[in-house]
Amino acid sequence: MTSAHTQLPYEYYSLELCKPKSGIVEYFSQNLGQIIRGERIVNTPYAVEMTNNAECKVLCQDKKWDAKASAEAGYRIEHEYFVHLIMDNLPCATRFSMPDTGEVQYEPGYRLGYHSNGKNFINNHLKFVLKYHLDDEQGTYRVVGFLIETMSVDRSGLEIKGDGSCTVESKGPQEVTQSGETELHFSYQVVWERSQVKWASRWDVYLEMADTQIHWFSIVNSVVVVFFLSGIITMIIIRTLRKDIAKYNMADEDLEESIEETGWKLVHGDVFRPPANNKLFAAVIGSGIQIFAMMSITIFFAMLGMLSPASRGALLTAAIFLYEFLGVVAGYYSGRLYRTMKGKEWKAAAFLTSTLYPGIVFGIGFFINLFIWGKHSSGAIPFTTMLSVGAMWFGISLPLVFLGYYFGYRKHPYEHPVRTNQIPRQVPEQLWYMHPISCTLMAGILPFGACFIELFFIFSAIYENQFYYLFGFLFLVFIILVISCSQISIVMVYFQLCGEDYNWWWRSFIVSGGCAVYVAAYSVFYFCTKLEIDEFVPTLLYFSYTSIMVITFWLLTGTIGFYAAYTFIRKIYAAVKID
Repeated sequence: MTSAHTQLPYEYYSLELCKPKSGIVEYFSQNLGQIIRGERIVNTPYAVEMTNNAECKVLCQDKKWDAKASAEAGYRIEHEYFVHLIMDNLPCATRFSMPDTGEVQYEPGYRLGYHSNGKNFINNHLKFVLKYHLDDEQGTYRVVGFLIETMSVDRSGLEIKGDGSCTVESKGPQEVTQSGETELHFSYQVVWERSQVKWASRWDVYLEMADTQIHWFSIVNSVVVVFFLSGIITMIIIRTLRKDIAKYNMADEDLEESIEETGWKLVHGDVFRPPANNKLFAAVIGSGIQIFAMMSITIFFAMLGMLSPASRGALLTAAIFLYEFLGVVAGYYSGRLYRTMKGKEWKAAAFLTSTLYPGIVFGIGFFINLFIWGKHSSGAIPFTTMLSVGAMWFGISLPLVFLGYYFGYRKHPYEHPVRTNQIPRQVPEQLWYMHPISCTLMAGILPFGACFIELFFIFSAIYENQFYYLFGFLFLVFIILVISCSQISIVMVYFQLCGEDYNWWWRSFIVSGGCAVYVAAYSVFYFCTKLEIDEFVPTLLYFSYTSIMVITFWLLTGTIGFYAAYTFIRKIYAAVKID
C-alpha cells in the first residue's frame, strides 16, 4: 500500500484484510532494491482460474474491525492509499479518464476507498478485468492485462449463498465508522477478456506516456543550450587564447607589454600549487568518480532494457552493487590525484575516500529510518538489511578503494607543464561577480536547464509511485549534462585565472556543482506545488531523501567540472613558452 500524501508504504496485512483460508501468510523473497523501497510481496486469498469467469465470490464474510482498526483504515482512506496487487508479475491498474481531454489513462494499483461528505467508504468489492492472449500455434494462454474496477457495497447489500457465491443487490457504499466497530464483507468478481496484445508488450499500458513529446522538447532545448555554450567557448576562449599564446610566445621585446595586458600567464608559477585540505579534496573527487561511473553504467544498461520496471527493484540493486565494485576506480583516480597534490598520508586519504559519501548516506538513512520505524511502515529498512549493506561496504567497497589507492598512489603523478614557485603570489582583489557564490549561481543555470524536465519525471517516479522507463532520454540528458558542466567549468576557470586568482582547485569543484543548488530549489518547489504532504515524518522523509540526491548531484557535477578545468589548464600552460 502506498500513498503520495505520506510517502510511507505499508504492507498488505497491516490492515485487517481477508487472509488466505489456510491461515498461512507467505512472504516472497525480495532483492535489496525492493526492501529499500518498502515493497513486501505476500499471498492473498483471491482465487482466479484461467478463462473462468466468476460473477460474484465471497472473499470473507462478517469481518469485524474494532475502533482502532477502523480508525487506521479511515486514516489510510483519507490519505488516498493505493493497494497494489500483482498477478503473474503484472501489477494491477485502474482506468480513469483525464477531466479536460477525456483521454483514458491508467494508474498503478487501486484506491483503498474514498472520502465523501466527511465519511470514509471502503472499496470492498473488486471486479478483476483480466486479459489473456491465446497463442494458437502452441495453445498457450498468457495473462496480458490486469485491470481492477472498484465498488463499495454495504454489508446489507450483499446476499451470500451457501456455495460461497453471492449477488450484489444494492450499490449503497460500505462506511468505515470513525469511532467504533465496523462490520463488513469482502467480495470480488472475475471477468476474462481475450486480447490481441502479445505477452512481450503487456507492460505498454503502464508505460504509455502522452508526454513523450515533452522529452523530445527537453532534449532539443538541452542541445540548443549545449551549442550555445560551445559557441561561447569557441568564440571567446579559443580566439582569446590563440591571441594570448601568440603574444606570450612573441619575441622578448614585446613580452613586457603583453604580460601587462592579460593575466593568466602571470600566475603560471602558482597555478599548480596543491590546494588546502588535499586529503579531503582527493576523497571528494574519488567519491564523484565512483558515482559518475556507477550512473553511466546503470543508465546505459537500463537504456538497453536490462533493468525494466518488470524486474522489481533491479535498478536500485544494480546501482548499489555497481557502486560497491567501482570502489577500485575511485581509489585509483583519487590516489593518483593525491600523489599529484604531494599528499603523504595515502592510507588516511584512502579511508576518507571510502567512508565520506557512504557515511553521509548511511547517517541520513539511519536517522530517517528511526522515524519510519516509529510509524510501523514497511518503508523502514530492517536492521538485518542495514547490517548486510554495511557488511557489503566493509567487505567489498572499502578493500577495493584501498587496492585502487595502492596502485594509483604508486603510479607516476599527473605531469604539470610548469614548475610551482616556492613563495605564493599574492592574489589581487577580485571583482564582485567573481565571488564564489555568484559564480556558483551563474554556472548552475545552464546545466540545470538541460536536465530539469527529466528531473520532474524522476521525482514523479520516486514520490508519486509512477513507473520511470525512458532511460534512452535519460542517457541523452546525462551526456548533455556532462558536456554542459565541462564547458561552464572551463569558462569559469578561465575568467578566474584572468583575474590572477590561482586558487582554482576547490573553486572549480564548488562552482560546477552549482547545478545542485537549483536541484535543491526545484525540490522545494515540487514539494510545495505537487505533493500534498502535511505531516512531520513524511516531510522529514522527503527532505532527507532529497538532500541525499542533492549531495550526490553536487559530487557528480563538481567532479566532472574539476576534471574539465584540470585538463584545460594543463593544455593552455603547455602551449606557452615559459622561461
